[in-house]
Amino acid sequence: MTTMTAATPGTSKTIASATAEGICTITLNRPDVLNAFNDQLTTDLGEALKAAERDAAVRVVVITGAGRAFSSGQDLGDLKQRYVAGSVPPLGDDLRRRYNPIIKRIREMEKPVIAAVNGVAAGAGCSLALACDLRVASDQASFIEVFINVGLIPDSGSTFMLPRLVGLGKALELCWTGQRVDAAEALRLGLVNQVVPAAELEGAVKKLAGRIAGLPARAIALTKRLLNQSLTNDLDAQLEAEAYDQETAGKTADHMEGVIAFLEKRKPTFQGK
Repeated sequence: MTTMTAATPGTSKTIASATAEGICTITLNRPDVLNAFNDQLTTDLGEALKAAERDAAVRVVVITGAGRAFSSGQDLGDLKQRYVAGSVPPLGDDLRRRYNPIIKRIREMEKPVIAAVNGVAAGAGCSLALACDLRVASDQASFIEVFINVGLIPDSGSTFMLPRLVGLGKALELCWTGQRVDAAEALRLGLVNQVVPAAELEGAVKKLAGRIAGLPARAIALTKRLLNQSLTNDLDAQLEAEAYDQETAGKTADHMEGVIAFLEKRKPTFQGK
């Protein structure tokens, strides 16, 4: 089992976060606008993820939304001053400065990141959910690649993650049509790992996160890294990466504990070392 830690809440203008029992829950907290992203929210989310990554007490990170939405994506009202005749909005710079660092941190963080999708995940909100390692959805959740409806392309990692989850043909369909995918269809397509009744979402996510938090942390981290590398490595490179990381895993105290516990026919006690 993991070491128990006291709940330590953190707040900002747009984020609520708390850590307990090795699980850091980061809640997008603009429910009045369906947790749409403005400059402050992307800044606060980036800082919350950085803090969770650096906190040795955190074994698993959970991202969810307050109220009835996960996130409706970019707050277009926040950009209205840019949309005047003759202007060209600096969308590429916005992605590089605000969104891309968040997606990269989630993908490169050695700790597992779980999206608890409580409602609609649209646009960049959909991309955020797809960037997480695992997704548990409420039966009231939905996913929408809405970019086409405003003449844009999917961003914030959607063009990378979506075809890897559902295949190229389905990814093109979802991006070109901007159709809504409900929770049941998301499960069938492989967009989510699990769908539960809305009232049971928090408990289901806590159970999954707790199970992962109790496993050998170094092996969890190395597995995430290897599976990410497998998306671009050839077979020879991946075999060598496995050999190298297995050598690393074999030196951990948790590996020794796991083998001894097996031989002694008892449940292992992993310490994350």
